[in-house]
Amino acid sequence: MATSTTNLSLLQTFSSLRLFSSYYPQYAPNLSCYSRFRSTVHLSAISSKSYRNTIKPRSLIVVAAVKTLSETGLLAVPLTSEEFNEKLPSESGVYAVYDKNDELQFIGISRNIAASLLAHLKSVPELCGSVKVGVVDEPDRTVLTQTWKSWMEEYIQATGKVPPGNESGNTIWVRQPPKKKKPDLRLTPGHHVQLTVPLEELIDKLVKENKVVAFIKGSRSAPMCGFSQRVVGILESEGVDYESVDVLDEEYNYGLRETLKKYSNWPTFPQIFLNGELVGGCDILSSMHEKGEIGGLFKK
Repeated sequence: MATSTTNLSLLQTFSSLRLFSSYYPQYAPNLSCYSRFRSTVHLSAISSKSYRNTIKPRSLIVVAAVKTLSETGLLAVPLTSEEFNEKLPSESGVYAVYDKNDELQFIGISRNIAASLLAHLKSVPELCGSVKVGVVDEPDRTVLTQTWKSWMEEYIQATGKVPPGNESGNTIWVRQPPKKKKPDLRLTPGHHVQLTVPLEELIDKLVKENKVVAFIKGSRSAPMCGFSQRVVGILESEGVDYESVDVLDEEYNYGLRETLKKYSNWPTFPQIFLNGELVGGCDILSSMHEKGEIGGLFKK
């Protein structure tokens, strides 16, 4: 009787996992996080032929080997990379991140638990207070996903909702693909086309109609000097929406360098404009970046 009860319980668990896959496909994760605790559950009592024919052995092993979310103990998130290597596993598995109020924020899977959690700590330290982890032995993508689904289903059944970090459209926890870079602006239709207005007027119109404009050597995707590369790196790391103009483009920006020097009364490049006013070059922007002033000024 005990064996039959065990078989029925496990069958119900796997049936609910299949239902979860049908109703919540949008919450299937990308590989990213995990945990060390292993259960002492043995599979010797599971012998039903019908059960073996219904469930793949590898999936059965995963569910039996990893504790449920509620059974897994909380660990304080280490604060240094050295502590991560000592206290958290580098194996594959599932993990659940809790904030400092012990509220669950995100459930993920990963090929390297410690590395994934360290990345989370760096990006959202205020949301990383403690963690539950469960290592999956000999994992592949299928068994990792099945284990993740079991933790997700348990949380949803208990709370009636998904963790905030797993909600559709949330971009805090899952790394997004890089955005396609904006094209550089051109001031003229071409070197051999006669301008109907002076180039200085085109510059004035450009910097006043766009919040942030960076006049750089080369394109934003391939800066041609170290200072321009530094400026592009700062603006993009700060998430600033900006326009770029290649002052070395002699076809579409012919004469721009000398005209811009007179317009701004600034002799070198790059030059960064904000709301129609010159901010300065690489040194000034770097200083503002180090002081944490970029976001407050450039993103209002």
